[in-house]
Amino acid sequence: MKYDFISVMDRRGKDALAVDGIGKTVWGYEPALPEEGFDIIPMWVADMNFPTAPAITEAISERLSHPAFGYFEPRKEYFDSVISWQERRNGVRNLTPEAIGYENGVLGGVLSALNTFCSRGDSVLLHSPTYIGFSGALKNNGFRMVFSPLKQDDSGIWRMDLADMEKKIRQEHIHAFLFCSPHNPTGRVWDPEELSGLSALLEKYEVRIVSDEIWSDLILGDKPHIPFQSVSAYTRKNTVALYAPSKTFNLAGLIGSYHIIYDRVLRERVEKESSLCSYNEMNVLSMYALIGAYSHGGEEWLEELL
Repeated sequence: MKYDFISVMDRRGKDALAVDGIGKTVWGYEPALPEEGFDIIPMWVADMNFPTAPAITEAISERLSHPAFGYFEPRKEYFDSVISWQERRNGVRNLTPEAIGYENGVLGGVLSALNTFCSRGDSVLLHSPTYIGFSGALKNNGFRMVFSPLKQDDSGIWRMDLADMEKKIRQEHIHAFLFCSPHNPTGRVWDPEELSGLSALLEKYEVRIVSDEIWSDLILGDKPHIPFQSVSAYTRKNTVALYAPSKTFNLAGLIGSYHIIYDRVLRERVEKESSLCSYNEMNVLSMYALIGAYSHGGEEWLEELL
């Protein structure tokens, strides 16, 4: 094994929510401290307990050797890294820098897209069970959540209930669907037939899509991730897809994600919405972390991990 996924790091005193946050109420759902004599054992997926890929820390360290951190723009290598990664990992062809936009985080990108698609108070369709980040962000920003429960088939596999989704789209006058692919928390990697059926349903009612595909790199087995934008002409034009290296490369505490939006008008509207708070600006570490992850040895680290 080339990389160390075995050694136990001592993370105490580094302000890690998964370790030092236990027993506190930073987010409101942290577990209590264990009883005396028992250790804290973090069991997160988004905050793993082994070092991140050396390529990432090397890329950041190389940039830190120059001690100037003024205003800057993302460099060509940033876009090239995303384009190359999407082609190698997801089979995406003809992705251009124009379709790629920086987001400080996936949830921020979700809200920027929903603010473009909807008015505050509008209903947004989601599957349930759902990611707690979705429910918190949508509630805090005035959107009404309508849930369509996933159902287990005879083999115990969680499936979309397209009939239930259609019923709720009609009854609730829904214009936006927040999709999670692969699905958090069930872990489903959606089949091509499922995605085709979903695409046809959303096109029928002209529902626009925000697709969180942050888990697309952490897939076990041979089933590939299918970007929802690749399913049909409709999904390509009407989907805001969101990605980040944070879950993949154990970088959850370092901000930085990106969207892919192919339609020019939609892209310009989302980018305008993202700019309004004057917060959604890239920092130098996030850019170099992504470059290190996607283009300088990160994939080798990931493949050994999986």
